Amino acid sequence: MQESISGFEVRGDWGAVVEHGERVTQALREAGADDPDADYGARFARAFDEWEEWRPKAHETLESDVNEKTADQASVGEGRGEKAGKKPDEDLQTAGEKLSESYEAIEEDDREDAVGNWRESIDYVARAADSASRKAIRQVEDTVYRKVMTQLAPYYFDNELISANVQQSAREEGESFVFEVNINDDVLKDDVSGILEEYEDDVDRWHVETPKDTTAAEAIEGAEPPPEPEDNSRSTTN
Repeated sequence: MQESISGFEVRGDWGAVVEHGERVTQALREAGADDPDADYGARFARAFDEWEEWRPKAHETLESDVNEKTADQASVGEGRGEKAGKKPDEDLQTAGEKLSESYEAIEEDDREDAVGNWRESIDYVARAADSASRKAIRQVEDTVYRKVMTQLAPYYFDNELISANVQQSAREEGESFVFEVNINDDVLKDDVSGILEEYEDDVDRWHVETPKDTTAAEAIEGAEPPPEPEDNSRSTTN
């Protein structure tokens, strides 16, 4: 691992990429970035979960899994209407109903109610337009990102806690990758740096976690899943 002002970088095969992500994740845990009750976690627990979801895993591939997760992470977020579970045509229908109620209130000389319903109608129209535009942007965004941007730029992740990118290296023979992870909080970055240095000095072998399938063993009458191998090295979970 190399450390610079731009982050913690590793070059190597896919196993090295996965291991680097696991080490950074475990260092963040030890620093308390995942604990909502800790100082760092109070600020970064949600961002930590997003990182934990995105970071490359042993059973994944760059071109498929990381590509998809990067496109999802980069996508435009949901608007008010989408968060409420409403489609644009539903909001437009509600807007029409509110407008009708506004006209009825005018006929009844209820100015306050008329203005209130008119404003609600405008809000629903705006919400419908917002939802429709976000959907259209995502469709273009998804196509452009998957078909174009990943051919020109690294697969990246960015939130308030971490900025990271991984790409296949064209300078080395065979399947080789470059994975750079930067901690966006300077104080936390110093803490993580110290923990990662301890890993470099103390951990001879890092156990890369992979999903374990014990279904077949459990299905055989009288058989039990094989015991977990003992490992004194540090490990993380996916």
